[in-house]
Amino acid sequence: MSAISTERVKKLSDLDPEGSYTYADYLLWQFKERVELIRGRLFRMTPAPNVQHQRLVTFFTAKLFNFFEKKPCQVFTLPFDVRLPNGKKKGNETTVVQPDLCVICEEAKLDDKGCVGAPDLVIEILSPGNTNLEMREKFQVYEESGVREYWLINPLENVILVYILDEKGIFIGLAPVIGEDILRSHIFPKLEIDLKEIFTTK
Repeated sequence: MSAISTERVKKLSDLDPEGSYTYADYLLWQFKERVELIRGRLFRMTPAPNVQHQRLVTFFTAKLFNFFEKKPCQVFTLPFDVRLPNGKKKGNETTVVQPDLCVICEEAKLDDKGCVGAPDLVIEILSPGNTNLEMREKFQVYEESGVREYWLINPLENVILVYILDEKGIFIGLAPVIGEDILRSHIFPKLEIDLKEIFTTK
């Protein structure tokens, strides 16, 4: 359990890596390293994403921004806190993640600190720093919290895995989108992205 709940923490090393934390704890942390909480567990984020990761973030941000301009949905990129209702401790959220990109269509979910509840679309880009445990845990909390569509981008393989939430609240995986395919959103049918614009760029 967290041993520090009222003190401001200035060094990541002062935290117990096996401890359990809440959003209230998270707000007290003042170190520079970026971290996420998944069901109270601490996950350190990749300190410096590589060039390809940043290129993909920029590309998809531009595509989504252009598509959603003058529409009610809003696009956000990290660092942007998303608090999900996957377990609570003393009434406080224990899951706080920072997706690479997300689309939020309900204004009521936004406050001055970020998003409270599931975004409609979440996009994560894999990097060498991502662990299998982290990706599995994120998949589960996105599914459980009700993210309607989830894109998982693997830049090493030039492939995008698309998951959509069915009527039972379970992620269903669609056919992988690869190479120079057209990526189409399920929940936003008019959103189409030509992947050869990015995957064939050197």
